[in-house]
Amino acid sequence: MLRQFQQASPGKIPVRGFLHVPESPSGDGLVLTHGAGADCQSLLLVALAIAFAESGVAVLRCDLPFRQSRPHGPPPRGSAERDQQGLRAAIASLRQQVSERTFLGGHSYGGRQATMLAAAQPDLVDGLLLLSYPLHPPKKSEQLRTEHFQSLRTPALFVLGSRDGFGTVEELTTALKLIPARTELMLVQGGGHELASAKSIASVTHAVVQAFRKFVAQQAG
Repeated sequence: MLRQFQQASPGKIPVRGFLHVPESPSGDGLVLTHGAGADCQSLLLVALAIAFAESGVAVLRCDLPFRQSRPHGPPPRGSAERDQQGLRAAIASLRQQVSERTFLGGHSYGGRQATMLAAAQPDLVDGLLLLSYPLHPPKKSEQLRTEHFQSLRTPALFVLGSRDGFGTVEELTTALKLIPARTELMLVQGGGHELASAKSIASVTHAVVQAFRKFVAQQAG
């Protein structure tokens, strides 16, 4: 079941997006958000949310606060803290819908904000799903976005396209050694920063769901 989701409390960041409720719920839930140039209606997020819901995981697919404020364009300078507050509010909202574990996932910028939030609050969620983590700006490999990795203690599955201009598999493999938590890297052969095309989206999302379910099952064991 899919329904629009909007929740706001006085003095708190509003949550806006779509809630995917599985027919046979496992009790687990996943907050899923988008990159800097997209919104929660991106092809990748919609396909992933549907696939996760079919596997029994409730998904709150949501817009970050910067996207709620402006329909187009990248996040303005200084918006990271508010966007992280938005993720925290989305997690709190999803917890009202599920009874078991809560996970946090994001594509590119959304994933980076998820790691920064989890680094600051290690017990906030049970695991991270990081899609096309933007390790550095394209062609600027010296500008690494790893300053918080040593504080990240939440288990994390990173999913990377083999043609992603924001970081190579070798660069990301090296960066993951900075993280004290358990990590795993899933490589999407031929994938760019968007991970999948319209033709490959079904197979890629299925593989991501299977990899993440296996990753968190090992964690539970």
